[in-house]
Amino acid sequence: MSLDLKRVASEPLTSAAPLVEELRKAEKPRTEHRLGLEHEKFIYPVGSAQPVPYEGPNGVGALLERIAPGGYSPFRETPESPVIALQRGMAAISLEPGGQFELSGSPFRTAREAHQENLGHLKETKAAASSLGLRLVALGYRPVGTTGDMPWMPKTRYQVMRRTLPERGRLALNMMLMTSTGQVSLDWADEADCVRKTVTVARLSPLLVALYANSPLLEGKPSGYMSYRSRVWEEVDPTRCGYLPSWFDGSFSYQAYVDWALDAPLLFLRRQGEYRHPKLTFRQLLKEGYEGQPADMGDWTDHLSTLFPEVRLKKVLEVRGADCASAAMTGALGALWRGILYDAQALKEAELLLPRLTFTEHLSFHDTARREGLAGKLGPHELHRLAGEMVAIAKRGLQRLDPEDAPLLAPLEAVAASGRSPAQAVLDAWREDPRPEVLMTRFEL
Repeated sequence: MSLDLKRVASEPLTSAAPLVEELRKAEKPRTEHRLGLEHEKFIYPVGSAQPVPYEGPNGVGALLERIAPGGYSPFRETPESPVIALQRGMAAISLEPGGQFELSGSPFRTAREAHQENLGHLKETKAAASSLGLRLVALGYRPVGTTGDMPWMPKTRYQVMRRTLPERGRLALNMMLMTSTGQVSLDWADEADCVRKTVTVARLSPLLVALYANSPLLEGKPSGYMSYRSRVWEEVDPTRCGYLPSWFDGSFSYQAYVDWALDAPLLFLRRQGEYRHPKLTFRQLLKEGYEGQPADMGDWTDHLSTLFPEVRLKKVLEVRGADCASAAMTGALGALWRGILYDAQALKEAELLLPRLTFTEHLSFHDTARREGLAGKLGPHELHRLAGEMVAIAKRGLQRLDPEDAPLLAPLEAVAASGRSPAQAVLDAWREDPRPEVLMTRFEL
């Protein structure tokens, strides 16, 4: 989540070396490793499946106003512009382009602390929403409607991306307006640790997609995917989304991530308080500058925030493969990755869980996971069994690391044991009663 704070000019960039150094500066001693949750959710009126605009007495802006007195500082792009985010300590509430409501949580040592913060956020948000006749819905993709039906939030960055990102992919607007996700952010100790964690998460991400698949409907009907949210990302922009080949051929490094990012086109460039759209990759900007002005670190920070790989590196490692799910499943997300990535033995076991796949084979694996969910297979291996073992590895890791976090994994254990992705429950509910306003009620937070 980025509040798009005022851009601060910095020393000109003349090479890629400082960009690699920025990743090195993010390293933290293992004793200081933390995790944070991000939980997006849809807002709908009670008894309706109509999207909620920002404006109006029962709009998203009014919801922010109801929550703000709880110790939050409102954030505006300019003194005259509307409130688009709230900040309280290290946590922030922000808006995705279509009004998806997001908590970007504080960094915590334990998964249960992050979960409790999210539960508190949901309690206060539900109370404020209820007073406005609104409700929170946990699905990975809007089950009805099209991009043309959706409102846009009043954030300049989104207005620019609304123009520039569709040039890159057919479903770019679907991603911005129609999807909702859960994410977890984690730390690394050094470059070798970053490489191991990033590659491990990338290789396991299809199992994460299958465990959290919660978006089977498209415009009121089954889409053929358990996670249509994951499908959408295939046609957003291949230069800035998906998987890096270097994650699968042994060549990943800080430099490899920077090189990949350098070759992604700019979606915007902030100059003199305005958003510009130069038709340049960041590598070209680094070499040529723009309108006589060189690139600087502020430009790079903006650029990194517009990249959307399955595992994203900024000052933290972001795991991005989960659909929005229930509060319990979101708490489990933090526990899953803490158990796997922060325990040395669990990380070794996770690295050995799956066969080594080529880049092309992995893309096929990912496609199976988003289409079939836990019912799919990787060769002779059933995905629900592989997912169950991944959760078991995390549980063993937590039992060594911090046993009090281990109970958070119970929802994932149950999902894996059932062999049914959450999307199956959505399809069951749809078959029982396809009216969207009824369906929403079944998946309220």
